[in-house]
Amino acid sequence: MAYKNLLLEIGTEEIPSRFLPEALSNIVRYAEEEMVAARIIHGRVAAYGTPRRIALVIRDVEEKQEDKVMTYKGPTWDSAFDANGNPTKAALGFAKSKGVGYENLVPKEVDGVRYAFAVVSEVGNPVRDLFPEILPAIIRKLVFPKNMYWVDSSIKFARPIRWIVALLDVEVVPFVYGDIESGRTTRGHRFMGARNLDIDDAAEFMERLYDNYVIVDQEKRRQKMISGITALEKEMGGKVELDPELVEENLYLVEYPVPFYGTFDKKYLEIPEEVLTTSMKKHQKYFPVRSESGKLMPCFVGVSNNRATNMGVVREGNERVLRARLEDAAFFWKEDLKKPLAARIDELKNILYQEKIGSLYDKVKATQKLAVNLCHVLGLSDIEKLVERAASLSKSDLLTNMVYEFPELQGVMGREYALRNGEPQRVALGIYEQYLPGFAGDKVPSDSVGAILGLAERGYIIVSCHKAGLQPTGSQDPYALRRAARCINEIIWGTELDVDMQDLFRKAGEVADVSSDILDQVWSFYEQRLHVQLKEKGFDHDIVSLAISVIGKQPLQVLRLLGALDKVKAESWFEELITAAVRVRNILSKAEVADISTEVSPAFFQKEAEGRLFDEIRETTEHVEKTLSRYDWDELMVLLAKLSPCITSFFDDVLIMDEDISVRRNRLALLSCCNKLFRKVGDLGTLKC
Repeated sequence: MAYKNLLLEIGTEEIPSRFLPEALSNIVRYAEEEMVAARIIHGRVAAYGTPRRIALVIRDVEEKQEDKVMTYKGPTWDSAFDANGNPTKAALGFAKSKGVGYENLVPKEVDGVRYAFAVVSEVGNPVRDLFPEILPAIIRKLVFPKNMYWVDSSIKFARPIRWIVALLDVEVVPFVYGDIESGRTTRGHRFMGARNLDIDDAAEFMERLYDNYVIVDQEKRRQKMISGITALEKEMGGKVELDPELVEENLYLVEYPVPFYGTFDKKYLEIPEEVLTTSMKKHQKYFPVRSESGKLMPCFVGVSNNRATNMGVVREGNERVLRARLEDAAFFWKEDLKKPLAARIDELKNILYQEKIGSLYDKVKATQKLAVNLCHVLGLSDIEKLVERAASLSKSDLLTNMVYEFPELQGVMGREYALRNGEPQRVALGIYEQYLPGFAGDKVPSDSVGAILGLAERGYIIVSCHKAGLQPTGSQDPYALRRAARCINEIIWGTELDVDMQDLFRKAGEVADVSSDILDQVWSFYEQRLHVQLKEKGFDHDIVSLAISVIGKQPLQVLRLLGALDKVKAESWFEELITAAVRVRNILSKAEVADISTEVSPAFFQKEAEGRLFDEIRETTEHVEKTLSRYDWDELMVLLAKLSPCITSFFDDVLIMDEDISVRRNRLALLSCCNKLFRKVGDLGTLKC
């Protein structure tokens, strides 16, 4: 027999929406841990959440916990019982310590020796007697980014708990948590539902609350919200911009979603659309609306938690609030345009970036130097002036009213103000694209001006922060240096700028006056991040290590080399080459240095395979060096494919450790030349077949 449902509902004051997804995931995990620890067999565990409640439902709970059987090893059987089978003191003492009679001891053989074992059975208890302890333990484990306490300072939660429902089918699971006693009384929707609502059976929980305008299941709530928005699209003649994060936020802001739409004056469309959409999304949680052509429409969609008798009143109220926001934005826009970005540069001297590094002005000037140098190194002299100008203006928008009000618009407003100030379009775009990519999977700069600027700034930040002792430690990374390194690689791979990162860090070190020891730390840090990123792309650890050892200072070439290796790694010739490389490495590591000739002498060749390998090594070495200088990785694979059968047949036909010492030393010298060739393309002997 099994209970159909165990229900735990924690009723609270409104919980911040951003807390709920993780809390729901955690309560499922904690419940499963407690059930396993208590030996309770059960079915599916699910969690549901709204702003006012977190509900846990466990299906098909067995009435009794599993029996527990424990086996304990005691003294040897011969020392536990005498020749007549009578128990000794050792047997009696062991049996007593385990709570069994000596007659219940059983012999078991371990490693050829018989021991006395005690088998202790613990009968499972009814689960109804266990849940009064288990359920409070689950609640206690829930921790939020910010916690509150009320009445009892030892009881903390995201918001004060106001009621608890705990039911095992129709039975209340009795316990007290803080000042709240569990029961069967829940609460409906704050405005549209019953103040108090008794749940007779855990199975009717969802339905009873739905009748009182609470959709507990977040996925069903999402469906209702999206379907309501879709219906509004037909009325407006536009397409609602359903930002996934905003959908999630609205989902956990309401218990009963009632989508509505409103409008605003078309005059506000003269403001950059990012300002409008940011104001709608961040401050009011509204969804922007676009026409079929993708142009922003003077409409918005909101999600109310209350189905008012007159939704027109709701719409008018929200329109009024948004209008005030947009008026502020329009004012900031006009005021900011009165002073060009160039006139704000000197004000950056008054803003401290970091006390050990300097002001924001210092950082801008350092970035400018590095960016201009990158142009020289990469042969991009045609954009040098554009990069220099974009760098000088890169942080001026941080001093504008708009960015002060909406920090997330940094770069966006820099671009817009630069265009209005008459700056070249690529300069304006560079100011915006310096921040790309903003997150994993984000787009990279579309133009080299922004790409160069982004690389220079991030390179300087990594070096200067290492100098100031601000490098990441464990989970701590206050200046986001790991993200900076990741962005550098994403920019290089996405824009195909063949940047020498060792040279970039060295130049940054000169600007920041950094010692060589610090630069060594910087390179070690960066190389680790590069390794991690390449493994995330699906490349094997050993192949990544090999590619980095060959051309690690140039991330673009590392990725291209890995691509070439990835294409041939499953081919038989490559597997044979790796096997041979490993064999060469092992033989040479075991050989005495004195046994290896300094030069290979064809006069000592006794097998045709020796000559073929010798000729192939000489020819391939010359071609490999030219191929490496051109970064022609596909051609390198062709050369290795040609070498592979020669080294394979050499091992098939030739005995390395010949009795003739001169022949043996010559053959070892030939393997040494082969190994040197392998090392030019990385230590192939470290790869796994």
